[in-house]
Amino acid sequence: MIALGQSAGAADVKIADPRSARTPWYSSWVVPVLNDPRDVEFVGLLAECLLFAACGIGVFFSGRWLWFIAPAYWLLLVFGLLDRFTLMLHCTSHRPLFKPRFRVLGHVITWVLGPFFGQTPGTYFAHHMGMHHVEENLAEDLSTTLPFQRDSFFAWLKYWSRFMTIGLLDLAQYFAKRGRQRLLRKVLAGELAYWSFVALLAYFAPGPTAVVFIVPLLLIRTLMMMGNWGQHAFVDDAEPENPYRSSITCINSRYNRRAFNDGYHIGHHLQARAHWTEYPVEFESNIAEYARQDAIVFEGLDFFLVWLLLMTRRWSILARAYVRLPGAPARTDAQIIELLQSRMRPLRSGVAQPTLAVQSGGK
Repeated sequence: MIALGQSAGAADVKIADPRSARTPWYSSWVVPVLNDPRDVEFVGLLAECLLFAACGIGVFFSGRWLWFIAPAYWLLLVFGLLDRFTLMLHCTSHRPLFKPRFRVLGHVITWVLGPFFGQTPGTYFAHHMGMHHVEENLAEDLSTTLPFQRDSFFAWLKYWSRFMTIGLLDLAQYFAKRGRQRLLRKVLAGELAYWSFVALLAYFAPGPTAVVFIVPLLLIRTLMMMGNWGQHAFVDDAEPENPYRSSITCINSRYNRRAFNDGYHIGHHLQARAHWTEYPVEFESNIAEYARQDAIVFEGLDFFLVWLLLMTRRWSILARAYVRLPGAPARTDAQIIELLQSRMRPLRSGVAQPTLAVQSGGK
């Protein structure tokens, strides 16, 4: 474990994020069907999510109590399982949870549970694995942040609006133009099945359908656009293809403990198929390279807080959370703010293609 000097006068910090998975009581029963024993806690999380889905079904029988129950249901979703389910979906998109002969069980995540958490079947996988990790936030990435002034709420609103309105059309065109027929079919089949099912439910029960399926979809897609913006807000316009300078890492946060070390986004773009428990180790092992590359690392924040601080331009808070890596250029707080602001500039042309190898598994 290494010590990192954070802000001036602050005590050294150590990596407190999980570097090993929990071993629950049911491990011996389910490990034989898993690709990686370290993912055993996902099975317990699946059970929790199934219980939540059962609550969602119960909402359809709430009658005149619907709009009293709805706020409690949404609070349970947001503060209970939404982040953990979404990052389980992320992890299992990169590394399938079940062994090949049990792979049909993986459909429970995407087809059974996904809609209760705002995820249309197959679209997340196609967008994240088949597009985002291929394009690496460069010009052809449909969720690229490069053309925008990234501390502007109105710029983010434009970014969000396109994703929410014609984002699916953009994704379908992306795969069609590149001949990625399997991923195109995956997206179209999932979206058609989801919206047909929701339309049928809405015909008979519009209120419960909105509560259980429509609101979570709008919510998670908004949160994903906030998160991706925070992950890729600080871009060095001289090297937008460099993951060390086009993304950030967040350490020692509650979010990492809940969401399977998702804060290690630089490491994720460097080694996309690494297990989530390996990212703190990767960070510690390569701290000299992070420093040499002048990577931006925050302590105690998550991507949503980074987004909020950018939208409100609270540069002093970002500067206090900035980790001064040993070996990186020495900076005062004012110089840190200058660095952070310098990576907000939009880049509209001349974007190079990725030069660093990324093991995405989505090509």
